[in-house]
Amino acid sequence: MNVLAVVDPRLVLDVLFASAIGFLLFSRVNEARTLWLLRGYLFLVALAWVVQRYANLPLTSKLVDALVLACSLSLAILWQGELRRLMELLGTGRLAVLLGNPQKQFRGNSGTVTQITEAAGRLSQQRRGALIVVDMGSDLRPEDFLNPGVAIGAQLSRELLLNLFAADTPLHDGAVLVRGNRIEAAGVILPLSRHSVSRYGTRHLAALGITERFDRCICIVVSEETGTLSLANQGKLERPITSSRLEELLLELLSSAESRPPARRTVVSSSAETLS
Repeated sequence: MNVLAVVDPRLVLDVLFASAIGFLLFSRVNEARTLWLLRGYLFLVALAWVVQRYANLPLTSKLVDALVLACSLSLAILWQGELRRLMELLGTGRLAVLLGNPQKQFRGNSGTVTQITEAAGRLSQQRRGALIVVDMGSDLRPEDFLNPGVAIGAQLSRELLLNLFAADTPLHDGAVLVRGNRIEAAGVILPLSRHSVSRYGTRHLAALGITERFDRCICIVVSEETGTLSLANQGKLERPITSSRLEELLLELLSSAESRPPARRTVVSSSAETLS
């Protein structure tokens, strides 16, 4: 018996495309709770497809379709930020970021971490507000910021970071963008978090905002009022932390970025604050 005569080629393509989409979705999920929601939703979609195609159960088919529609609306509300990010990537043609293949690899080292942590510790002691964005392969572009700031293109050093955040400099209110062992820009204005949280200042909301949109990007915050150090990663904020703890987390993230390109959450702590 001819197999092609029995199996509809369109059915094979349908299953292959659906499987590819499902694999892409699962590969981009970082949290267990989100993974459970996605599994349940895809199970309902598969069930609705089987009932419609093979079962002569019109009432059951209507009920399952209504359930899938309700779940789709609920997930669209829960994942509105992720869907917006997806549309941005598709609209700008940045499919490499979407597929987990960053166009720019992070080329930092332990010396980079040392320079950043020493500068952050000094800024914390002096209670000088600071915002340091470390691009670890997110392919950040000027259009990703509200204001791309001023291009620096200089070797990363503790002294330069301290000078950029000096109170009498015109760039101290913005963020500094670090990529690898170089300072790419200063005075960068970041998009704020979609979550309005009154207990956070503008710098913390900006750190959350950029890390919500880019999962290969971390942000170090120094509070101007208290000198508290914080680290934002994938929309999560860990604070307060010491300089030694900051160095430990940065080394862990650096090791993760060098060992595997897919973005996963590596900052896990009982003191991590999650916006909901």
